[in-house]
Amino acid sequence: METNSQWIDIETSDGKFGAYLSLPRGGKGPGIVLLQEIFGVNQHIRNVADQYAADGYVVLAPDMFWRQGARIELGYDGDDWQRAVALMQATDFAIAQQDIAATIKVLRSLDGVDKVASVGYCFGGRLSYHTAANGLVDAAVAYYGGGIQNALDRAPEIKVPVLMHFGAADSHIPLDAVKSIAERFEDNEQVEIHVYEGAEHGFNCNHRGSYHQRAAAEARGNSLVFLSEQI
Repeated sequence: METNSQWIDIETSDGKFGAYLSLPRGGKGPGIVLLQEIFGVNQHIRNVADQYAADGYVVLAPDMFWRQGARIELGYDGDDWQRAVALMQATDFAIAQQDIAATIKVLRSLDGVDKVASVGYCFGGRLSYHTAANGLVDAAVAYYGGGIQNALDRAPEIKVPVLMHFGAADSHIPLDAVKSIAERFEDNEQVEIHVYEGAEHGFNCNHRGSYHQRAAAEARGNSLVFLSEQI
C-alpha cells in the first residue's frame, strides 16, 4: 500500500494528544476520523487507517485514551482485555466527543479535505454514532457499536447518512438490541443497517479469534460504497 503515515499532535485546552495520520498516495482526499476499539490505536487500527488511505482517504485516528496514558496499545486477551474494559469504563463520553471534535477540526484543515466521515469499531462504533448525532461529520459508519441501543433517544438528532454493521452471532450485542435499533430508524432512509450471518463481535479484526473473513470483506465493501456516495 502506498501511503504516508505519521503521528501528529492535536491541541486542546487540556493539553495535546497524538493522532495517527495516514495519507493516500496523492496526499489529498476526503477525510475519515477513525475511532478505535477499546484496545487503543494499536497495530490493527493503524492497518485499517493505512487501508482506507490506500483507497484514497485522508485518515486521522485519535488516541482516545490519552488522558489515562499516551498511545496505549493492548492485545485482546487476559490482562490486556481487563485493562481495555477498565479504560473504556473510565472514559467520559462527553469529553471524548470534545477530543473527536478537535481531531475533526484538524482533519478539515488539511489540504484537500472537504467532507469528513467517522468510522468506528466497537467502542469507536458507539463514538461514531454520537459523533453523527452531534453533527460533527458528514456521514458515519459504526461497526458493532455496543451501547447504541441504549442511546436511541438521540435518533432524532441523526441528520446525516449512517451505516451500521452488526454480527448475527455477536455475544456482546444481542440480536434484540440490533432489532431495537433497526425499528427506531426504520423511517429514516439515511440510516442503513447490515447484519452478517455467523459473525461474532470484532469480526473485522484479523488480529482476533473472532475475525470472520467473509463478513469483514462484505462490510468493507459496503463501507467503501457508502463512503464513496456520501463524502
